Amino acid sequence: MVNLENLSTKILREVENLTERYDFSASAWVSFLAESENKCYLVNDPLRSSNYVIRLNSGRLGHHRPHSIASEMMWLIALRNDSDVLVPQVLPAKDGSLVQTIHQPDLGKPRNAVVYSFLRGIEPTINDISLNFERLGEVSAHLHLHAKGWIPPEIFARPSWTPEVILDDQMGFGPWQKGVDVKGDTLALFSRLENIVRRRLEELPRDQDNFGLIHSDLRLANLLVDGDSTAIIDFDDCGFGWYLFDLAGALTLLEARPDVPQLISSWLAGYRRITQTPTDSEEIIPTLIMLRRLQLIGWLGYQQQHLEFARNIGPTVTADSHPLAQGYLERFG
Repeated sequence: MVNLENLSTKILREVENLTERYDFSASAWVSFLAESENKCYLVNDPLRSSNYVIRLNSGRLGHHRPHSIASEMMWLIALRNDSDVLVPQVLPAKDGSLVQTIHQPDLGKPRNAVVYSFLRGIEPTINDISLNFERLGEVSAHLHLHAKGWIPPEIFARPSWTPEVILDDQMGFGPWQKGVDVKGDTLALFSRLENIVRRRLEELPRDQDNFGLIHSDLRLANLLVDGDSTAIIDFDDCGFGWYLFDLAGALTLLEARPDVPQLISSWLAGYRRITQTPTDSEEIIPTLIMLRRLQLIGWLGYQQQHLEFARNIGPTVTADSHPLAQGYLERFG
């Protein structure tokens, strides 16, 4: 069995070696920054005016492949160049490549890394959450407007977050059936929920006005507020889906709050300040929220062996999903 402390040291050493592929000075040094699905490291270079982040993908998910990660960086570059949306600046390597691969025997499989600028700011707090959800709605609208007008390169490849991809676990997030404590009555309840979600989304339009490139994880945690500016980070899950799925993503882990209807209204108000929402939004949103919830249950089940965070909240998320599923089925089932 690999010693995790020794493995972390080896990974850090490999990440430090990556700086040689970029235009960092010999004085640059690397420190651990954060970890969730991926590991992030901060690059401090006294000869540069700003710091940079090296993100090392876990390699566990289906879109953690070089061509898919490079496509994510392509969208960030396009957003940075052609929109007012504030996102990190991608730093290509000396040879122009956007993705670097680490081959370390103890990792089990190669890991892919990217480098982008470190953005200052703080995550919006849960205080004034309605106001912050309006901000989320505005940011999401700007993002979607860019997506509608941008023509990706032919080599662009990102996942699609559709019911068949999510519910059939085509991207390796984990099937909801293997979520924490999903058995017996819970399994039966969620099975009924899945059937209704699939049926209701079958006829949902996938035209340019409703479906396109989305962030797919645009929660408050992925906003950085610095004075009057708001930046978006963590495009790791970006892909093709219904635009309103970004609202479902914004509500991740908040679905059981009693003020969810107010949060939805706030998000929509911010969105409509920038552009129109798709037709029949109020009818579509509850089903997309349930699709996202099933995705989350599957992800938490899969991550039990990898992330302490997932182990801590897995049982609660499954338990809280009972009344959510029952309420949804009473309305639509």
